[in-house]
Amino acid sequence: MASRTLPPEFDDLLREEREVLAHLQRALVAVDAAVDDREVLARAMADLEDLFLLVVVGEFNAGKSAFVNVLLGADVLAEGVTPTTSQVTLLRHGEVPATTLGSDGVLVVTTPVERLRDVAVVDTPGTNAIVREHQAVTERFVPRADLVLFLTSVDRPFTESERAFLELVRDWGKKIVVVLNKIDILERDEDIDEVVRFVGTSAERLLGITPPIFPVSVRLARRTGSAVASEADPSRFVALRRFVEAMLADASRIRLKLQSPLGVARRLADRQLQAIDDRLGLLADDVRLLDDVERQLSAYRDDMRRDFAYRVADVDNQLLEMERRGHAYFDETLRFGRVFDLLTRSRVQEGFVREVVADTPQVIERKVDALIDWLVDADFRQWQAVTDHLAEGRRRHRERIVGDDGGRFHHDRSRLIEAVGREAQRVVDTYDRTREASAIADKARDAVAAAAALQVAAAGVGTAVTVAATTAAADITGLALAGVLAAIGLFVIPGRRARAKQEMRHKVSDLRDRLSRALHRHFEEEIDASVGRVEAGIAPYARFVRTERDRLAAARESFGEVNARLADLLRRLQS
Repeated sequence: MASRTLPPEFDDLLREEREVLAHLQRALVAVDAAVDDREVLARAMADLEDLFLLVVVGEFNAGKSAFVNVLLGADVLAEGVTPTTSQVTLLRHGEVPATTLGSDGVLVVTTPVERLRDVAVVDTPGTNAIVREHQAVTERFVPRADLVLFLTSVDRPFTESERAFLELVRDWGKKIVVVLNKIDILERDEDIDEVVRFVGTSAERLLGITPPIFPVSVRLARRTGSAVASEADPSRFVALRRFVEAMLADASRIRLKLQSPLGVARRLADRQLQAIDDRLGLLADDVRLLDDVERQLSAYRDDMRRDFAYRVADVDNQLLEMERRGHAYFDETLRFGRVFDLLTRSRVQEGFVREVVADTPQVIERKVDALIDWLVDADFRQWQAVTDHLAEGRRRHRERIVGDDGGRFHHDRSRLIEAVGREAQRVVDTYDRTREASAIADKARDAVAAAAALQVAAAGVGTAVTVAATTAAADITGLALAGVLAAIGLFVIPGRRARAKQEMRHKVSDLRDRLSRALHRHFEEEIDASVGRVEAGIAPYARFVRTERDRLAAARESFGEVNARLADLLRRLQS
């Protein structure tokens, strides 16, 4: 076709067809379509530039080779009572007869038959043959056909295997002509008409097509040469030949030639749209799974913070109680009657630790330990819940992709689902409560020490609170002595004593506030970190789902555009 000048009405159509086929080719690569599909399209695009392909198909021993010889009016193919064609044979015009085997396994026979100047005729191995690869060879060649002559027999017309094969031809968008051979075995024309009606009705009912049907006798055509007028032709072959020649006239041939790749393209585009919809369905499951996990984590975070507020209130109460005792202690200590006690710093510090700090560190240590145990248990339960969710997702995934060749998509998706699931299960299986609790306790101690600007060795939160309180006691005692020294005589500078007392109260309140805020901040960070670890574990899976969903949505739009352009081209060609 590329080497010939097309009629003007087809020239623009050919240009547009090349463009849309190239668009489809890029779209197939973008979605990592099966190699076979890409090769079928590439072959169809190449065939667009080649001769018209008239392909003869049918079950084995239907007489295809003999039919081709009669159709061409020359004995170019071997005939026999057993299957004689084991590979696709392509007949082309050539001044010198020759036979060569192409790189694609197609046997190319050149012969000086005039009818082959503008058309290549293809003889295929029989379908439903004992040698099953013969049918596979034929099925692979069907997408290349521009016109399909389907040969069947009046003694066994429209068998189940023939229906299945015709369905394949129909799905590739091929023009089909049914040839009913061996009418010479029927005695009456009424019997022939009955078989024709049966085949036509079955094709329309089971396949939704109404192909032209020609009853013929290849045996009689060979005997008579099919040279007589059709109304006096017992083989009825002349009518078929005239129909085929009309189909192969320039405009009709060009129209069919242009339609053939479009049918292939529509089948490939529809197949990819179905695959894309299936994959988007799987991703919708993934999105629901991730949404479930996200809601679960959000609820977990909210529940933990709410429960934490109640649990940490006990710790706050202990610090508040220590603050109250501190205020009472200095109210009692910082007065004129205790001047001599105030002048002894160690006595004031010992009294502060005994009466104010008291057993607060031990109580806080127990309450913080309980808080840590609660946090660790909640973290473990959260990992278990996520693991169960992912395991259910993997099970549904395996059930839905049985027998589905999804290429890279299914490979990547399966790999990520399995990897995330394994990692979650590994965390659950190796979860060490003691180690996790110890790590959280160490961080809590460090947070308290940092809040009090202390250097605390490896010990618990209670020790950190003790050191912080004792250090504050020393600092506060210094303020007390300064206040006493400034207030000697009590009547000389009375305001200075009140200011020293106020500063001491502020110190005690600040200590309590800093310790409380440090514990709050630490445990809130631990809750966020617990959620963050789960989110980080499923992050690769979540990124894949979002990326693939966007990519497939764009691909669906691209294939939809291709389908619309293909439909428009087919409509214009058919009109």
